[in-house]
Amino acid sequence: MKTVTLNLIGTIRTPHTAADNIPVQPVGSADEGVAELYPEYAEGLRDVDGFSHVMLLFHLHEMRKEFKLIITPFMDKKEHGVFATRSPSRPAAIGLSTVKVKKVEGSKLYFEGADMLDGSPLIDIKPFFRNVDNRPDAVSGWLEDKEADIASKHRSDDRFMERKAIHKMA
Repeated sequence: MKTVTLNLIGTIRTPHTAADNIPVQPVGSADEGVAELYPEYAEGLRDVDGFSHVMLLFHLHEMRKEFKLIITPFMDKKEHGVFATRSPSRPAAIGLSTVKVKKVEGSKLYFEGADMLDGSPLIDIKPFFRNVDNRPDAVSGWLEDKEADIASKHRSDDRFMERKAIHKMA
């Protein structure tokens, strides 16, 4: 496998300490979280509070090390290619969540829409640009025939989680 090294910028704190029953998308979560940046990156939060939403990129640190390219996602009963889903079990184990900015204080970004595990390593924060990131003509593949609020209704289970006993031995 080819690899890349990323510099982590902090840690995400959420009320979710286990993978079971976490919202599967930020739109389905009223849960609040805090992106705690390492002190050397705090200055980079300047002007973030002027945005209503940001995208958090984070490492899915508790996912199984092995992954499948064909999976059954949380929002369907049929198998799909992993790249046609937002399954947390993926080759690069990177999560992406668009969350609502509540406030910025020092090195902390408070947000609503927590759909990640507590302690998730933070890779990056990017502002959500309404005029650039929205795509009114977008097509959502296998989700097209699903209910509009499907992401709000589904919760996770531990199907993609690494077993703790195996994790400790690795």
